Amino acid sequence: MKNTFLGSLYLMLASSIWGGMYVVVKVVVSVIPPLELVWLRYLIALVALLVIGLATRQKWRIRKRDLPLILAIGTIGNAISIVAQETGTMLSSAQMGAMITGSTPAFMVLFARLLLKERLTLRKGISIGFATLGVLLIAGVGHVDVSSQRGGGWLLVAALTWALMSVLVKRVPSDYSPVVVTTYATLTAILLLTPFVLPRLHEIHFSTLTTPSIGGGLLYLGIISTAGGFLLWNRGLQLLNASSGGLFFFFQPVVGSLLGWLILDETIGFAFWAGSFLILLGVLFVIKEK
Repeated sequence: MKNTFLGSLYLMLASSIWGGMYVVVKVVVSVIPPLELVWLRYLIALVALLVIGLATRQKWRIRKRDLPLILAIGTIGNAISIVAQETGTMLSSAQMGAMITGSTPAFMVLFARLLLKERLTLRKGISIGFATLGVLLIAGVGHVDVSSQRGGGWLLVAALTWALMSVLVKRVPSDYSPVVVTTYATLTAILLLTPFVLPRLHEIHFSTLTTPSIGGGLLYLGIISTAGGFLLWNRGLQLLNASSGGLFFFFQPVVGSLLGWLILDETIGFAFWAGSFLILLGVLFVIKEK
């Protein structure tokens, strides 16, 4: 029961952090293009992770047989998924970004069944049903304009790849620290993105990084959202099974929509509160599952 509570808490915190991330990305991506933004936030995150790793005296050695798995996590989750996510957020609203990537838990259940042979219980099915209905209520139906459809496609790619990465994390041997796994995955993403980013760095007006909104947004994305969020997510997945853990991803649309309303003047109404209640109900089903 203690592991269930702690795992739930870690995943809830990570998902809430990422829900707020959509609003920050919406502001920063207006100045820094998505690919360059991902690269910069990973550089900041890598420094933060190395500091944490050195302070906690982590063991950095990775066994040769486990290296392909770590590289796959970094490539699929840290590189492809995050670039797709921020591109989609740029082309759509913060609310849509949180909503579509909120479909990740359903894909996690599918991948967990295929790769981990996890059993889909009736309780999990009900939980996903409640939470999915909550997301649909929050987002509304029939309100997606044509200009946002491309963004929706990118966000769908982000949801699929993040779900696959989250299930792959469950296959990482438990003797590896989340700090070590997250650090190597982040480094993998940086190495993959660097050849594409370096020729375009001159297009960024670095003077804008000194402004509070852009500079502060970058620090939030690098330290809090990337280093902190990834650590919490990976640790939470170690304590829960993948399909149950995915339910906590539904906190993203709640926090993303709420902050989009408070900061970006995006509209929410009764459906938001009703959807949030259904999401919370679905998550409570998982927490109470033995």
